[in-house]
Amino acid sequence: MTNTHNQAGGRPEQITKNEYLSATPMLNFDDRAIADLVASRGWSRLDTHERIGAIYEYVRDEIEFGYNADDNVPASTVLSDGFGQCNTKSTLLMALLRAAGVPCRFHAATIHKRLQRGVVRGIWYRLAPEEILHSWVEVQIGDEWIRLEGVILDKSYLDGLRSRVPDPTGPFLGCAVGTDSLLDPPIDWKGAHTEIQMTGVNGDLGIFDEPDTFYSAHGTNLTGIKTFVYQHLTRHLMNRRVGKIRSSSGRRHRLRA
Repeated sequence: MTNTHNQAGGRPEQITKNEYLSATPMLNFDDRAIADLVASRGWSRLDTHERIGAIYEYVRDEIEFGYNADDNVPASTVLSDGFGQCNTKSTLLMALLRAAGVPCRFHAATIHKRLQRGVVRGIWYRLAPEEILHSWVEVQIGDEWIRLEGVILDKSYLDGLRSRVPDPTGPFLGCAVGTDSLLDPPIDWKGAHTEIQMTGVNGDLGIFDEPDTFYSAHGTNLTGIKTFVYQHLTRHLMNRRVGKIRSSSGRRHRLRA
């Protein structure tokens, strides 16, 4: 069910509905692996601030950055893969938060493909759509909705990328990063917004109670033969590139687009 709250410039509505805690086919936190993870980590016993932070850090760093077979896979698949990108990590993060009793919602947007340049290269970059679906999770703290967009890239990947950039202190757009400071992006949970791709966002597609509704209405980034090529070739090349960048941590390299 689409959430029609007006976020810009107004006071957000306090959470009063069960939709923000419900399981869905994509947010399938009744899956045994997800339920066992939440129980073993003891997240539900933490206070709200610590609970959000612990789950956020788990998805950010223990679920490495990488490209799954599609955007609209369920949370259990992302957990099984052990990696994810903006859309799939958002699905897993939402499922874990709701499993631990933290209400949350889904915010959809688009980014320009320039943000992916360096991970996607050559002909595959030229064939990529100009605008790419993007999303993040929001939790309500007091009267404010806080975005957890900084969950996308694990710290090891960012360390590797910094070793390839001559001056990481300034703004950076590319290699799945869009930030005003590659050296010190706001990715740590401190009770405020986190972000790592926000300077690449070029469109807002609205707020939804869950990802299922969004993907039913908007589809995913690719269709037809492009989906087949992505699933069987392009994403594996992208994941190989991501792995090379991550393994660069501690060494200096020249970044090649």
